Amino acid sequence: MGLAEASETPKFRKSPVPKSSILMLITNLTFGGAQRVFYDHSRLLAGRHDVTEIVFNIADGHAFSTGNEILSLDVPGGGSSLAKLAHFFERVRVLAALKRSRRPALTISHLEGADYINVLSRGPGKRLLVVHGSKLHDARLSGLSGWLRRRVLIPFLYNRADKIVTVSREIGVELETLGVRKSRIHPIHNFFDPAAIRARSLEPLSAEEQAMFDGPPVLVTSGRLTLQKNQTAMISLFADLLRRRPARLVLLGDGELRQPLIDQAKALGLRVGEGPGGEHDVYFLGFQDNPFRFQRHADLFLLTSGWEGFPMVLGEAMACGLPIVSADCPTGPREFLAPDTVGQAARPQRVAEEGDYGVLMPIPAVGDPATIAPWVETLDRLLGDQDERERLAALSLARAEDFSREAIGPQWLALIDELLEPTPATSA
Repeated sequence: MGLAEASETPKFRKSPVPKSSILMLITNLTFGGAQRVFYDHSRLLAGRHDVTEIVFNIADGHAFSTGNEILSLDVPGGGSSLAKLAHFFERVRVLAALKRSRRPALTISHLEGADYINVLSRGPGKRLLVVHGSKLHDARLSGLSGWLRRRVLIPFLYNRADKIVTVSREIGVELETLGVRKSRIHPIHNFFDPAAIRARSLEPLSAEEQAMFDGPPVLVTSGRLTLQKNQTAMISLFADLLRRRPARLVLLGDGELRQPLIDQAKALGLRVGEGPGGEHDVYFLGFQDNPFRFQRHADLFLLTSGWEGFPMVLGEAMACGLPIVSADCPTGPREFLAPDTVGQAARPQRVAEEGDYGVLMPIPAVGDPATIAPWVETLDRLLGDQDERERLAALSLARAEDFSREAIGPQWLALIDELLEPTPATSA
């Protein structure tokens, strides 16, 4: 989303460790939450070390540019199961050769496929894995392949890494239950730039865009239109809300479920706008390079995901001063909104819970009144209470600062320094 270009790489204390060669590996560099985190980490570390970015296949796209050297393994994906297996081992071979030639002090991988390649390629230097999402609750980890990944590959391979960073505390607990040693796990939240987000949120809207916010109160959400984000339930509960009060729903983002969601909204009798302008109930605005300029004008931010890792969209919405209403899905929302209760709250959530910094809700499901009704009640109440929305907005702004580069960056740099410290020689 181009956010990181808005500010310079922050300056931290001088590292006690000499400048080292670091390889950073990711499956792809297209638009996505993990890719944005990879971008931020790459810029942060480039202030101290020689950083080279590596992607499976640069031909798949390149959405984020840091100015660091980028190398491609140039191994395609897709094809039959046999072809995918051949591609996998070819990536291992190419990365192993690259490690031998570059002799990095550390290789950092983001996303599970890259983690496997990082561990199996071995070579010189230490190996750090970054885990971005839930492993126990990801609905895509199903069937035999899901079982193999959870119960065989993850414990077998992850225990061979030198350190594993999880972007939430809950993910670390999940890995422990899967057999990964606790001593390997090091939770560090993702970071972003609240000041840059607020600055970008001030960019003006066109007259057509502004008109969306000049009528009834507006609920906004941001993210890919996918199974994980559970927008089908969001549209369903929004239709129920409209039976109580006028409102509008703005969806920022695109994905494979765009047309099914549009069809669903129309089937529910909602007026659908496939872009700004016009008098509609639901607006599908697609991917926006600057979603913050829309969020600033909304009344509430919604997240209905079935599972997450550490949803950056929550922190970004908080930096825009938006009150947050989020599903208490594994993992991440509770760490934003009720951090002192992580690991204590029962799941599944059945009622609205007032957290320290926002409202946690059941994961909504289409056709399940027990999960939909609390959302409708809560949204109706908040839209009718401007004082409460203002109170939650102030809490959001304060909480966003806890995830700034200045707050989180030093944790990353300290861990890298620790991994790059020379291992003391053992006496005979």
